[in-house]
Amino acid sequence: METNTTNPHKNKVHRILAHSYLIQFIFFLVGVCLDSVYKLKISPNPILVPAGLTLLILGTILVIWAQKTTHNLKPVSLDKEPFFHGPYKYTRSPTHVGLFLLMFGFGIMINAWFVVILSLISFAISKFSFLHEQEKILEQKYGAPYSEYKKAVRF
Repeated sequence: METNTTNPHKNKVHRILAHSYLIQFIFFLVGVCLDSVYKLKISPNPILVPAGLTLLILGTILVIWAQKTTHNLKPVSLDKEPFFHGPYKYTRSPTHVGLFLLMFGFGIMINAWFVVILSLISFAISKFSFLHEQEKILEQKYGAPYSEYKKAVRF
């Protein structure tokens, strides 16, 4: 097993993100299972389908944009500017927002009450637990530039 001796923070951040994504996926699966058993509907009207589909598309675009941005990011001088690329100009956790939009949009599209509720709960858990821990690590790693970024990009 290879360890990253040059950047110990990277492995911690990736581990936190992996756990967060896993929690979101588990909540999604539980929501789908509960909705298949109890069949609680959000609305009897199928008008929600286009709204859910729109959220699915936006979530997909946001996740791809975030992943492409981080993949193409080059190490540069340490100031707050490196953090302001792609969707990171608007949110500090675009992949999480995108995954939430995917789950929430899917729940709305298929009119599944449990998927919608559990997507909200899993996003809150990710945001206030896993992402909070990730940001502490990033502040230790980057210091003042990351703190400035957090002040500029509030969500």
